[in-house]
Amino acid sequence: MGAAIRWGGAALIMCVVPFLLPLYEMDVYRKMLFWVALAISYNFLFGIAGQMALSHFAFAGIGAYTVVILMTQAGVPLLLAIPLALGLAGILAFIVSFAATRLEGFYLALATLAFAQLFIVILDEGGALTGGTGGLTSYKLPLVFGFEIQGPWLAIAMALVLLLTLAFLLRIDRSWYGRACRAIRDNGEAAAAMGVDVKRTKIMAFTLTSVMAAGAGMVYAFFDNTVNPPVFGLENAFMLLFMVIIGGSGSHLGAIVGAVLLRLLQDMLEPFVGQFHVMGLGILMVVVILVQPKGLVGIWDDLVGRKRAGRRKAKP
Repeated sequence: MGAAIRWGGAALIMCVVPFLLPLYEMDVYRKMLFWVALAISYNFLFGIAGQMALSHFAFAGIGAYTVVILMTQAGVPLLLAIPLALGLAGILAFIVSFAATRLEGFYLALATLAFAQLFIVILDEGGALTGGTGGLTSYKLPLVFGFEIQGPWLAIAMALVLLLTLAFLLRIDRSWYGRACRAIRDNGEAAAAMGVDVKRTKIMAFTLTSVMAAGAGMVYAFFDNTVNPPVFGLENAFMLLFMVIIGGSGSHLGAIVGAVLLRLLQDMLEPFVGQFHVMGLGILMVVVILVQPKGLVGIWDDLVGRKRAGRRKAKP
């Protein structure tokens, strides 16, 4: 009962906030929710399952572009376009993960980086289908049950996607599957010796989290009614990695903290330093890794641990 109240309260707050914000701040808020949703699913893939993949943003782009192309160029209804887009993302993720199951660390990063770059090339050279380098613009989300979803209602849609993503990942993280993912991350050979199917577990983690990224991308596609290649390029892929590492790799809370902090920092710094803000955030990531490898959430955990240790010593 208590958990239901907490989740319901969080959903209520997140859904009310966009109606209280001016137009620009509301747009910043809903895009921040998009980043948080991606960071949560990427944290499971990278921080919990231990897969150094750089294709997460590409799958968000696959979801965004597919749903728009299906609706605007193929005339597919929204309620059918959504599962088709998720299905395509799932099939591509399965193919990529199946091919990359024998790769680890740096080599897995290179393989998924190549896939992400190939996706951008396809978008740039896709002609009328993808809109080329300019992307697809001037489309609209159709009426849903006679109701027009726009503005703060899209923020609500993204908030619901975020909450569903977090609830699902928390549940599987506490299950045998989550323990299997962490075991593989820590020592794949030992996990296999204990009976864990390493290959299948890796494929499931990659495919599930990539489909979640596609789901977030579909909602993002209607924020500005525009999708273009730079949004889903390598710069944002590395930004997502920075968010998870700085917040605290392997921690769901860390992914949320990292995404919110870096997204707000990006919005504040970019008008003054332009693209150099990426370099500044990269330096921040290196400092965090050297000073606190557990990320910003690790600092809080250390403080709580010291306080508890002090209480135990104080007891007679």
